[in-house]
Amino acid sequence: MKMERLDKIVKLVSEYEKIDVNTLSEKLQVSKVTIRKDLDKLELKGLLRREHGYAVLNSGDDLNVRLSFNYDTKRRIAQKTAELISDNETILIESGSTCALLAEEICRSKRNVKIVTNSYFIADYVRNYDSCKIILLGGEFQKDSQVTVGPLLKEMIHYFHVKYAFVGTDGYDEELGFTGKDLMRSEVVQYMSEVADQVVILTDSSKFGKKGIVKRFGLKQVSQVVTDTGISNVAVEQLEKASIRVVKV
Repeated sequence: MKMERLDKIVKLVSEYEKIDVNTLSEKLQVSKVTIRKDLDKLELKGLLRREHGYAVLNSGDDLNVRLSFNYDTKRRIAQKTAELISDNETILIESGSTCALLAEEICRSKRNVKIVTNSYFIADYVRNYDSCKIILLGGEFQKDSQVTVGPLLKEMIHYFHVKYAFVGTDGYDEELGFTGKDLMRSEVVQYMSEVADQVVILTDSSKFGKKGIVKRFGLKQVSQVVTDTGISNVAVEQLEKASIRVVKV
């Protein structure tokens, strides 16, 4: 129930952008003391900030901030995707806000899953869970995105072979497929695809209206897309024509 309440708080803050403690207390039918404690936890996770009796939506472009945008949708995508994973499995997860929520959902609902990732943000995000193990890939560190990239990572990733690699996307293009903003990060997902039987993309439907500058995945490289019902019928048809399973939440 506590986790559901935290999710509801983030959803309300996302909707209102600024909401006071009294209103949250009334809407969720818990005491103001409880709400303040919840807000402290959410602020520590970077999902919102506190301001003179109010909870305020973050602004900016770092991962903590992006987590709070479309949070409810991303959480549902993460929960649905986690159904693919079994206890004791080893998986690859790339960086990104929805991928961070997937890692948390795995650690909450599965047992003894090994998460291999290049994201130091994700490793830190789930650090308080004992039910999953994080294996961090080394390489050149990009401080803004908190990931490792480069040739050392390429060498390390080939020590693994997994059933699933879970990745995000910055955009979508009919010709190029799934696109990104950064060349070296896009190379990482290519390395991941080489050691995974299936590549699963997690993204909210807004990304289908954007185009990145770098190709991440051609459609033939992707097995499944987990997104929300906002995806257009045209995009669904294109994906399914390329033999990609589309799951909408």
